[in-house]
Amino acid sequence: MPNFKKYNYNQDAMVVINFEEQIQPGTFEFTLHNLIDNHIDLSEFYKNYSNDAGGRSAYDPAILLKIILFAYAKGITSSREIQWQCEHNIIFKALSCDAVPHFTSIASFVSSYPDAIESVFEQVLLVCDQQGLLGNELFAIDGCKMSSNAAKEHSGTLPELEAKRDKIQRRLRACIKEHKKLDGRKPNERERKQQLTSATETLGKEFERINKFLKTATPRMGQGKKPTEVKSNITDNESAKITTSKGTIQGYNGVAAVDKKHQIIVEAQAFGEGQEHHTLEPILAGIKQRYARTGISPDILKAQAIITADTGFSNDANNHYLRREGINAYIPDNQFRSRDKTFAKQKEKYGKRHRDTVKGVKAVIPSSEFIINKKKKTCRCPAGKEMWLKNDIIANDGKRKLFFEGKLTDCRQCDLKHQCMRNPSSADTREGHGRQVSITYTNGRTATDWMKRRVDSRYGKAIYGHRMSTVEPVFGNIGTNKRLNRFSLRGKTKVQGQWRLFCLVHNIEKLMNYGAIA
Repeated sequence: MPNFKKYNYNQDAMVVINFEEQIQPGTFEFTLHNLIDNHIDLSEFYKNYSNDAGGRSAYDPAILLKIILFAYAKGITSSREIQWQCEHNIIFKALSCDAVPHFTSIASFVSSYPDAIESVFEQVLLVCDQQGLLGNELFAIDGCKMSSNAAKEHSGTLPELEAKRDKIQRRLRACIKEHKKLDGRKPNERERKQQLTSATETLGKEFERINKFLKTATPRMGQGKKPTEVKSNITDNESAKITTSKGTIQGYNGVAAVDKKHQIIVEAQAFGEGQEHHTLEPILAGIKQRYARTGISPDILKAQAIITADTGFSNDANNHYLRREGINAYIPDNQFRSRDKTFAKQKEKYGKRHRDTVKGVKAVIPSSEFIINKKKKTCRCPAGKEMWLKNDIIANDGKRKLFFEGKLTDCRQCDLKHQCMRNPSSADTREGHGRQVSITYTNGRTATDWMKRRVDSRYGKAIYGHRMSTVEPVFGNIGTNKRLNRFSLRGKTKVQGQWRLFCLVHNIEKLMNYGAIA
């Protein structure tokens, strides 16, 4: 049997260390330490401190910023966990000079200084430019949807919340009534009475919470042309129910603009809505103002920097804004693939896109399977039958809408009517109607037509090809590598500050890999 030296992990040791020697060159903590100490002005944080004439000494913002950003780089967002790391982790000890801020101090720092965090974000961007990491030629914009510190079960329109409150009140009255019935019974009912007492307290708190919200709340309206009421949330009413590829979440959409050269984030904002088209203008305005403030460019958009984004940012209003402002943008509509010859045989290779029934609505043969001739104003159904032109409408914005309907005699005898019509029996009545199809197109002179020509050009396709390789790896790094996939704060302003901290971690890592911070 070999003779090995004995070891025991469960022991303490007195070790003499030098904190500065623990921060080794080439590491994230080295770049972070030198960046904050030598390149960043933190005076924006000082405005909220008033202990210069007396009072207890405060932790230096440089120390707090270092440990928070380093923790985020390790996927740690919990203030309690950051405090524990400062007590036990040697790198955290080195960055904080053996200071151990209380978790409440850490949480307060993250949530109380959104403007100062923006200042730091801006200064780091300037350092990136000075290090030659910005190309300033192409910016890709996209959104990263993350959960907020609020439960989606606490969401609903005001009428829905009122109905929920009334339901809780009825359950509360029933619990109280049953509890009174048990008051005069034998002691063996004590366990049931305790359950009722606990349920009454829980229901009472929930009732008061919803009732208090309803007394001050106003309906939250959507962003469409005809705004309708959207769901409010009694915990964080600036967050929203957002549909993602992994289901519906209650959260925010962190939108970022990324420079192509080294994937540096140049603008970051958080929005409490799932739809992205209304976020384009604020993001572009933010890029322009940030570049002007830092002195990188007086008007980066007028300098013909290329802007690209996915189809979620495309609509008529945005296209009109881009053309009016002369912005060099390439943002496709959701039909641009169908116009591309490269994808002409996609259906043959992968099959037709299948749509399941949603919310009880029967899936039918889509309108894309109907052959429509816009010049002749004719339409032929999948069974080969001619449909009649029911209506022809010309809108003020240059759009034209054609409405076609199948002939009753054709639809009644058609073998495809059960796949084609949601209510096939309507074709069997005299007052019924056949399958209806509509198409909307323009006269070629609208802003949307202008954008379609740009995106469909050979140059436009090449430019749009850079979008995914520019912005998607950034979200992959933040959400997957760094595990920063959930906001821990509430309220748009605070969440936006935390989103910029997430983006700061990414940018500082780029400085570590490609810059020369000393």
